[in-house]
Amino acid sequence: MRILVVEDERLLAEAVAEWLRGDAHAVDVVNDGGAALERLGVNDYDVVVLDRDLPVVHGDSVCREIVSSSAGVRVLMLTAATDVDDRVAGLALGADDYLPKPFAFRELSARVQALGRRGLPALPPVLQRAGIRLDPNRREVFRDGRLVPLAPKEFAVLAQLLRAEGAAVSTEQLLEKSWDENADPFTNAVRMTILKLRRKLGDPQVVLTVPGGGYRIL
Repeated sequence: MRILVVEDERLLAEAVAEWLRGDAHAVDVVNDGGAALERLGVNDYDVVVLDRDLPVVHGDSVCREIVSSSAGVRVLMLTAATDVDDRVAGLALGADDYLPKPFAFRELSARVQALGRRGLPALPPVLQRAGIRLDPNRREVFRDGRLVPLAPKEFAVLAQLLRAEGAAVSTEQLLEKSWDENADPFTNAVRMTILKLRRKLGDPQVVLTVPGGGYRIL
């Protein structure tokens, strides 16, 4: 998924981003509400992890903007407040979920995954095609029963290809969903990741190149 982390505590923001990147997500980070609105106007995100108490533009206002845009972006709101009324108020703004600080990163991951699934068409819990079995929850990939260890970017790209169910996925779409905003659109990162993925999955090859700059699973 493509995720935006909005948190003014910079160390916490980077820690959350690194944890989510370890789950094979593409993550951008900003530290105030104004910057969040700018990013949301440029990039398509699946989930926004949003601190409620933000400088420049308050988190409540950011949440309202996201909800009013009807873009299908899911919001996980964070706050240091533990009062029930405060949590209810956050959900009333339109946030999809609420997580008080301090929180366990494993719970954060689970909540982000759950929100991401809401924004996608219904999918089986395990993705399977052409002898490949990918389990998003366990972070495991098998090819014809053989465990295939993959790096986070390789896992993310393979998940996108499997979700397409045989349809072509463009290089631009893979960059959008599997890399953050620092990725150079003219880079060969996608091509290199596909090459590594093919090598690890082994023969016969099942990741096909589509003329015009895309890829698909056989």
